[in-house]
Amino acid sequence: MSLSRPSLESSPSAAPAEAGVQRTSEILGEAIMDSVSSVRDSLPKEHREHFNALRREIIDFTKVHGIPKESLTKPAVLLEATKKLSTSDLERLALLLERFEYLLKHKEPKEITDPLEYAEEFYHLREQYTFQVSLLEQVGILKEGAILGIDGNTYPIPTLEQMASRLFERRETLKTKHDQGFTKLLLVPFGMSLDSLQETFEQFLLKYKKDNPTFDLDTNEPLWTGADYQGADIGNSPNLVYYPQSFTKEGHGGKTKAQILVEQAQGRWAPASAGVVGEKGVGTPGWTVHLLQPSNPSDPHSPGFASIPREGQGTPQGNLVPRPPLEANETSNEYLSILQKAQEDEDSPYHGETGMTPEDWIIAFMIHLFETGKPLDDARNPTNKESTSYLTGAFFRFSIRVPYVCWIRDSRQAYLSALDLHARGVTFGLRSSVVI
Repeated sequence: MSLSRPSLESSPSAAPAEAGVQRTSEILGEAIMDSVSSVRDSLPKEHREHFNALRREIIDFTKVHGIPKESLTKPAVLLEATKKLSTSDLERLALLLERFEYLLKHKEPKEITDPLEYAEEFYHLREQYTFQVSLLEQVGILKEGAILGIDGNTYPIPTLEQMASRLFERRETLKTKHDQGFTKLLLVPFGMSLDSLQETFEQFLLKYKKDNPTFDLDTNEPLWTGADYQGADIGNSPNLVYYPQSFTKEGHGGKTKAQILVEQAQGRWAPASAGVVGEKGVGTPGWTVHLLQPSNPSDPHSPGFASIPREGQGTPQGNLVPRPPLEANETSNEYLSILQKAQEDEDSPYHGETGMTPEDWIIAFMIHLFETGKPLDDARNPTNKESTSYLTGAFFRFSIRVPYVCWIRDSRQAYLSALDLHARGVTFGLRSSVVI
């Protein structure tokens, strides 16, 4: 079976959605097509940006799905144009139109009290979740809705409702990160062994090559991994430590995978960057769930993940707290220091972020390749717009080396290695995430 996106079947829920898309009005048509500035300026200043965002999303939706913009003012025409939409897309359009019309009529945004509605409005969670669950099933990671952990326990994948609730609970905390473009979901089967995940990754690359013959891959060795990685997360004294506070043999503040799994099961684990230490743990045992920036951080619908810019090439994102991107040419220790300082500083543009782990990157690579047709972190791309990624969310404590990963264009393979914490290079950078 070739790797493919899941198709969403029609369901009875399409009926209310169809009714919803018919609720258009003259004022809605004016706001979308005609007197944009006058309608927007009739709103209180604090709600005008919300108007712009909703209007832009409605227009983008019609473009993507081939719906004439003019049909928004003609219920019968709109209903006909939306018959080809899947149930989830129909529900999405109905929700957008409902919220936009509410804003125009009441001069303020509609308050969202339902977690699923909130997650759909701000993160398009259902589509992202459905795709990633399907991909994890297709590559053999997810079996009967769960993974097998290094401790022999099975860990069910977090449900859509769990993630929606978490996003809703932390909506105020995450407001700034959302504004900075952290809207891309990443579901990571953290509890499974890294060796098993690497084997799955290798098979994924070979299968992708079979389905896409033009993909340039060394089929004899599609994945190269350094000796540090072998069995790094298992045994009585594993080499790999996660979420360290420093890269030192002693007093690093990190935990082994086995320790994290125990704390997750007890509901008391969360990385310091999640901002919930001492409150309660992240309730997804065996898994970590992240938000990252998509390939175009200004467009939450853009496929894949944002590249790591070279020094001097980054573009700040966000209006609430503008975030200059973490550019290449720092050491892994310097990147860790930036993120550590940001934990204590709520005004830092990097507050709430953490470095990634090898597990995170492998899953992100598969998603990125599948969505864009291009490998992640193609550092030798002649455009010089991509970089190698340090993974400061983990380190090898016996050698005091930090994982780094990339796609090696010359040898046509994914590359997992490690470097001294003081190593620096113009093509070495960091991609951070927000753990939810």
